[in-house]
Amino acid sequence: MYIPKHFKLDDEEMIYDFIEKYSFATLFSQHNGEPYATHLPLTLNKGESTLYGHFARQNEQWKDIENQQVLVVFQGPHCYISPSWYETMKAVPTWNYVSIHIYGKMEIVEDKKVIFDSLNDMVNKYENQDSPYNLNNVDSKFIEGMSKGIVAFRINISKIEAKAKLSQNHPMERQELIIKQLENTSQQENIQVASLMRKNLQK
Repeated sequence: MYIPKHFKLDDEEMIYDFIEKYSFATLFSQHNGEPYATHLPLTLNKGESTLYGHFARQNEQWKDIENQQVLVVFQGPHCYISPSWYETMKAVPTWNYVSIHIYGKMEIVEDKKVIFDSLNDMVNKYENQDSPYNLNNVDSKFIEGMSKGIVAFRINISKIEAKAKLSQNHPMERQELIIKQLENTSQQENIQVASLMRKNLQK
């Protein structure tokens, strides 16, 4: 990923937080000699430096993916930045965003306990704390039958690239103007980007 020095994100905890928060990712590999992508949720195991997930078994991407070096893209909040918000008209539009690229070796998981634990972690991550649903309470034979329809995997992380393009290359006064415009909308993406910009200014 192209990352100018202004936009390089080095804070490991912030990177992990983004991966946890924006965990619906895009997984790229080579399949039948061509680039191929699947959109899917992934869970991060920081202690292992791994990502866990699963394909639908009918998605043939898994058939030639083992031991490939794959790319996973996590896309954070993003929005259009209008030059009309600046103090000058000598400017052009741009786009602010946060994006994290993870590279790693793909490993197909067949151990039933590891598969169940990874599914359970995913359910617990997305279910509300007061949800009555618990994978441990679902009939084990039903879970085993449903598990036959998936292919679980683990990605052993080898490299992380993170980019936060938040107008850091503009003067502070201009960044404040952008933040005010973004905050003055009802669009959640704009508000999230404004919040990130404000945190960046306060460092």
